[in-house]
Amino acid sequence: MAFNWLEDSLSARAQQGLLRQRHCQQYEKDSIICINNEHYLNFSSNDYLGMRQHEGVLQSWVEGLAQFGGGSGASPLVTGHTQAHLALEAYIADGLKREAALLFNSGFAANQALCMALFPHLSPSPKAVINGHIVADKLMHASFLEGAQCVSERAKLRRFKHNDLSHLESVLSTVCHKPGPIESKNEGADSAASANILSTQQDILIASEGVFSMDGDVAPCKDMAEIAAKYNAWFMLDDAHGMGVLGDNGFGTVEALNLSQQQVPVVMGTFGKAVGTAGAFIAGSQTLIDYLVNFSKHYVYSTAMPPAQAVATLYSLTHIASDTARRQTLNNNIAYFRESFHKRFGQTLKVGAKNASSSDIALGSSQSAIQPIMVSSSQRAVALSEGLKQRGIWATAIRQPTVPKNQDRLRITLTANHTTQDIDVLLDAFELSLNSLALSGLAAKRTEESTVSTVSDPDSVNKNEM
Repeated sequence: MAFNWLEDSLSARAQQGLLRQRHCQQYEKDSIICINNEHYLNFSSNDYLGMRQHEGVLQSWVEGLAQFGGGSGASPLVTGHTQAHLALEAYIADGLKREAALLFNSGFAANQALCMALFPHLSPSPKAVINGHIVADKLMHASFLEGAQCVSERAKLRRFKHNDLSHLESVLSTVCHKPGPIESKNEGADSAASANILSTQQDILIASEGVFSMDGDVAPCKDMAEIAAKYNAWFMLDDAHGMGVLGDNGFGTVEALNLSQQQVPVVMGTFGKAVGTAGAFIAGSQTLIDYLVNFSKHYVYSTAMPPAQAVATLYSLTHIASDTARRQTLNNNIAYFRESFHKRFGQTLKVGAKNASSSDIALGSSQSAIQPIMVSSSQRAVALSEGLKQRGIWATAIRQPTVPKNQDRLRITLTANHTTQDIDVLLDAFELSLNSLALSGLAAKRTEESTVSTVSDPDSVNKNEM
């Protein structure tokens, strides 16, 4: 029978304690989520600024529905591209100081579209390099890694250690054609030419995230941009978790660090997190955007996002730019959570186990809304998540293969809607859950390794799904 292995795959994952299941939300309001008729304080939402329920966003969506209807009715190249889409693209391009921007229905689609368009199986130009290179941070999002793997015939995917600039350069040095020393008759020869170590044209795309969705830390983007220029590579930034939160006007990492189009030729961002709606964009040169309009199948052959969604998204972005109070509240909550956690638990928790290496629980170093509590095993992560749930807190356990093996965690996300009292309740519940965990004996042991592994190579793990 065809596909008779599906049931076996599910059974194997269930035996490992890694089977995923959905939870149907009935409603959410002011950080309170209702699931199965039970109410919880929600610490798992990516709605960092609380814009999803903002009255102006909701009203703008209603007005967009009245003007454009429920959907776009067609792909962008037929009749699906409206003035609402055009206005949103123009606002994004202007805010990021890019020549143009292009909308997609999701960040997943945008990342895959970029990889497949830049490294197509059938090149639209005889000048295109036959064998390109994609050099990505090891913790890059699953959507990008999947896209890079799909173009393996045209581009070799290589991954460098997370935020490790030395390893990035080491990887680049192995893929680049190195010429001999550049000779010059004049000592004052063009320094840019002398710094260029490539002897032949190669298509190299370096990819990283502005704010990493599972660890919450940030990439050394300025240094990476310099390295990209040195190797004649393009630097692509996935700023899904920085957009709306960082920068004076909420335009993310690029605005916060004042990174030019030349430094970061490709910027991807999403609207489903701090902006509070849905969809995504790619911003860059006019040539890049025109190329994607013509050669990105994800764009050409998809129905355009609902115009009403574009109207609501534009309202949200403009409001974020003018309302700094929400971002300040979020930053205050982050500082309060971290200070309170360390005051109560110290830097590292040893939960009554003889073997400290298997019992340490630590708060990550993130300064963003994403605060990972590292718990070392999937079994312990699930137990703590369930313990919090019993005490009225919704905090999702994140396990492999979403994160590397033995880096299982509780992914706490803070928002501007949370109060200091909410955070105190979270920490109280966490302490009680830890005590229950210690009594149960789970704190002293790691999850046993399964004989059936869903991931044969740690480097092939598809990171973060948020």
